[in-house]
Amino acid sequence: MKEYLEATKAIEADHPLIIDQAEKLVEGAQSEREKLLCLFAFVRDEIPYNLFMISMHPDDFRASFILETGKGYCVQKAVLLCALARSVGIPSRLALARIRNHRIPPALKARLGRDEFPGHGYNQFFLDGRWITAAATFNADLCERIGVPVVDFDGEHDAMLPPRALDGSPYIEYLEHYGYFADLPLDFITERTSKIWGRDKRAWLSPDDDPLRARA
Repeated sequence: MKEYLEATKAIEADHPLIIDQAEKLVEGAQSEREKLLCLFAFVRDEIPYNLFMISMHPDDFRASFILETGKGYCVQKAVLLCALARSVGIPSRLALARIRNHRIPPALKARLGRDEFPGHGYNQFFLDGRWITAAATFNADLCERIGVPVVDFDGEHDAMLPPRALDGSPYIEYLEHYGYFADLPLDFITERTSKIWGRDKRAWLSPDDDPLRARA
């Protein structure tokens, strides 16, 4: 269990910014579950999902970078949540899967050439003697805009991205589970995502970083 509490280069559970943020978020919480719910809600809603933050560079996956930037894609958000949880003593790890998003915007699907994502990241937490899974991927206001359920996590039951949108149409399909990891498996991720984005992709912090926009 020790490895799921340790700080790493990406999961910076001992970074002053991470510790300070976590302590503020869990102030007043009476149990590990209450603490975890506070941390989950923060990462889900206050770190908005941004697909274009995908990167092949390790610095763009540091928890402190994600916190300071204030946005991220699923793997980055999972790294940040893992670091926050470990900083308050909750054993945490990363999990990865290959998924299909049936509601990906047509323009983005055309740009990527697919609706399948080979490196979806989420979290697992050890509470009450067992591992619980949760995905803090999409912020609540984004879910409301696109008509899909918000992932609600109660600290007792697994909370994954839902298979159906609010209108009943297909939404997220889990195609393959890669397992869980005590640290960020960046080589494993980039081996898959670089086929879509290229090996030089860095996090795009503003729309001007998009090379297609720059050529427009």
